Amino acid sequence: MSFTSYQSTGAVLKQFQIVYNESNYIVEAEMPVNDYFRVELQMTIGEGVVDNSDVAICENLIYPVLKEVWKLYRDRFILWSHEFLHCDEGLEGVIDYILARRSPLGKIVFDKPYFVGVQVRRDRNFDASWGHCLAAMVGLQKLNQEPDQTVFGLVSNGEIWQFGQLGKDSFTKNSTFYTIQELDRLLTAVNFVFQQCDLQLLQ
Repeated sequence: MSFTSYQSTGAVLKQFQIVYNESNYIVEAEMPVNDYFRVELQMTIGEGVVDNSDVAICENLIYPVLKEVWKLYRDRFILWSHEFLHCDEGLEGVIDYILARRSPLGKIVFDKPYFVGVQVRRDRNFDASWGHCLAAMVGLQKLNQEPDQTVFGLVSNGEIWQFGQLGKDSFTKNSTFYTIQELDRLLTAVNFVFQQCDLQLLQ
């Protein structure tokens, strides 16, 4: 069954018996922002057409932000884009973005994933996209064969960014969402999530 077969958060919660919570668990983790990156992104948003298609949103808004934070962790993680995952017979599909451990066999070898990011398609809403994302998060636990592992998720339409985490059988959605208009705050939120992945890796 494809991740996208789950059309709502509630459908995944019911299927896998996961408890739903909301809280502000993100502690914004400061990070240096490259001036060139800031100017380049502002120029792209101000002068370019950034949201005329799903591909444009991915390329112009979501990936550049994730990549900028990933640079701080690139010696230990690989940021994969539009990678197919087969987790078990009931969970598979293409995930827009995955943060996975850098394999000792080389960067082209997929290794243990900790984070998934899902774009809100133009023909979907946030709840349907969270269904896709949460199903993928369950899939990560199964793929890693660690049902108690905490994995992290992001759902974004480029403008609005929402975060969640799944630990064992409890899903927590961060109450506060972020926007690309407040770039510094958004980067600190993404940095917090990547930090949490890094802490697990170092344990």
